[in-house]
Amino acid sequence: MTSEARVADVLREHPVIDGHNDLPIAFYELCDYDLDAHDLAGSVPELHTDLPRLRAGHVGAQFWSLWVPQDEQAVRRTFEQLDFVLRFVERFPDDLQLASSADDVDAAIKAGRIASLMGMEGGHSIGESLGVLRVMRELGVRYMTLTHNNNVSWADSATDEPVLGGLNDFGEQVVREMNRIGMLVDLSHVSADTMRHALRVTSAPAIFSHSSSRAICNVPRNAPDDVLETLAANDGVCMVTFVPYFVSQAYVDWLDGMRALAKERGLEGKEHRKELEELYGVPRPEITLADVVKHVEHVREVAGIDHMGVGGDYDGCPEFPVELPDVSSYPVLFGALADRGWSDEDLGKLAGGNILRVLRAADDVAA
Repeated sequence: MTSEARVADVLREHPVIDGHNDLPIAFYELCDYDLDAHDLAGSVPELHTDLPRLRAGHVGAQFWSLWVPQDEQAVRRTFEQLDFVLRFVERFPDDLQLASSADDVDAAIKAGRIASLMGMEGGHSIGESLGVLRVMRELGVRYMTLTHNNNVSWADSATDEPVLGGLNDFGEQVVREMNRIGMLVDLSHVSADTMRHALRVTSAPAIFSHSSSRAICNVPRNAPDDVLETLAANDGVCMVTFVPYFVSQAYVDWLDGMRALAKERGLEGKEHRKELEELYGVPRPEITLADVVKHVEHVREVAGIDHMGVGGDYDGCPEFPVELPDVSSYPVLFGALADRGWSDEDLGKLAGGNILRVLRAADDVAA
């Protein structure tokens, strides 16, 4: 049996459950959520995601990200994104099925549909209200990333100046309430101290919906090894992402050099990108499948095969590794891992078995 055929068999039995896809905000920016403007049942080349490519990628379940800017309109805009996901699922009943539990995921996959789950990307989406948090869960939201790029009043972000050194008392209340209602605690985007603090507080398995390894690519968005070890003890899952700035140290160093030159020359802004690249004179490093494989195998080495998954972050950034351009690409990654000696059982755990276990554990706590 060829590697391609073997991977197809594995992914038919264990379809991909991806932790993070930004189609809602990408579709808003493309056409203001107008499902008549672009037919997602066909090819939509402006996006990384459409139904034919999800099918080609053997995606059995997708966590759709609800991300909105961090401002006074955040709660309203989050509800609008939730409404988009509901209308998207309703528009394509033969392909999509709303899911808010592990049993729902199983039922959707058995029916030949893509289970559609939701995750809020940033604690600003609850407006400092446990009541809003509970309503979001009642409406089907299954995880919340504690912060996005900026701090919230109760938790420090990875990419903002630390204020609390982790969580404050209300932040601990948020984590405990998420445990109680069966909402997964997502540690992508938070500072390392917030990761550690949340893992001390949570009584249920936590996740990283779209993060990679800081030991391989030293950026604050990635998980340090000690956190990955603690995550394994927590029985949680790190869903490795494909974002170039999180997977390639060479790309990080190149981009940081470009940014320093831009600041020095007063050429900040996308309109100066070509001029800056010519001035910088260093070729842009190519980000490849091999970069992602390094992260997957490092997370496996540190956290173990039972504590990992995939969270591509498609439609959340403009570019991806050359062999992984869109949601049809998952079999390429799994083929590379099969060629490196991964067993069918381990490929199945990475594809979706592990995150389904964590989701079921959260369901059991909330039952």
